[in-house]
Order: sequence, then structure tokens, then C-alpha cells
Amino acid sequence: MTLRLNGSTSGYTEIDAPAVAGSNTLVLPTGAGSAYQVIRNGATAGSLEFTDKIVSGTAQNSTSGTSIDFTGIPSWVKRVTVMFNGVSTSGTSNYRIQLGAGSVQTTGYNSNCLTASSASAAATTNATAGFDIGSISTAGATLYGSAIFSLLGSNGWVCQGQFSNIGDSRSHYPAGAVALSGTLDRVRITTVNGTDTFDAGSINILYE
Repeated sequence: MTLRLNGSTSGYTEIDAPAVAGSNTLVLPTGAGSAYQVIRNGATAGSLEFTDKIVSGTAQNSTSGTSIDFTGIPSWVKRVTVMFNGVSTSGTSNYRIQLGAGSVQTTGYNSNCLTASSASAAATTNATAGFDIGSISTAGATLYGSAIFSLLGSNGWVCQGQFSNIGDSRSHYPAGAVALSGTLDRVRITTVNGTDTFDAGSINILYE
């Protein structure tokens, strides 16, 4: 079947349906959406909706508390980016990013972080309780950068990141993988000791 939509003056847009058995219903969304949005299947296949290509979370000030959580990540998400902007804490414990499905997962990580500095030899830190960013040597040193988490399949996620540590004059490159117990729905940013408090900067996520 071919459907032609004629323009108001000249020309047309043609929509061709494949020659297959059976019928399909696509329900268009109401309204026109917003600039640069795309149309995708909603929670029910065939029910279409407008959505942003990349969704931004709500930035949180990293100025208090021992952890920062982003929850309510939709089940369709395949990639999450965690962004640091001038983040620091009261101590020198390494930063830790953890993922979760229903609750934050604290085991099963296979992660490593390479830290490079012009003042000392490169060092690596390994972790099984999260994706760690280290080594931090100065309380109040500020971090800028991001870590990207991508769905490999079957609730398995891989990480790659790069952070610049102003104050320590170091660069950090975390990487690794984790298999979650279910569908990702949250991200936590904390520290290895769990007691150092955030005292500067902001953190946000993007998901797609």
C-alpha cells in the first residue's frame, strides 16, 4: 500500500507499507512535540511518543552528604553518562560510582582505575565494590570529567571514563564491567570509605 500526502502547493510525501500479511496499528502522539525530538514506541508497542534523543537528569549540588543518588532511570536506557563539575569531598578517600537494579549493587564489579601524574609514576587501583576513581591525595581537590556506562547485554554494563583532578594535578581513567541482578534503574556516587562528605561542585547524568 502506498499513501501520498500532497503539499499545499506542489509535491507530496509518500509512505509505503511493506507487502506482508496481517495488520498493524501505529497510534501517533497528540501535539507536535518539541524541537529536535524523535518519535519512538512508548511503553506499549505501536503507541508512539515524542522523546529527546538524550535525556538530562536534574543536576545535584555535591556540597553535602556522603552519597548522591540518581533513581528512576527508565528500563529502555542503554547508556548512562555520569558528569562531575568541580566535585570535591572533605577527605582523600577515592570516589566510587555504583549501579543498581531496585537497590544499589555493592559486589561483583571488575574495575580498575589508572591514575597518571607528571609528579609521580602511574598507579592503578582495583575494586570489586564499584567503579572507583583514585588515587586522591588532597582533601578538597576538585574533579572534572565523566564516566560512560554502556549496556553490553543481559544486564551487563561496561564503564569507561576520564577525570581531571585539579589540586592533585592528576588524571584518572576508570574502566571495568559489572553484571547487575536486574534492569538498571539507579546510579550512586559516593566514596570508598563512605564517610567523607561532599563539599563542592555538582553532578548530573545523561541517559539514552
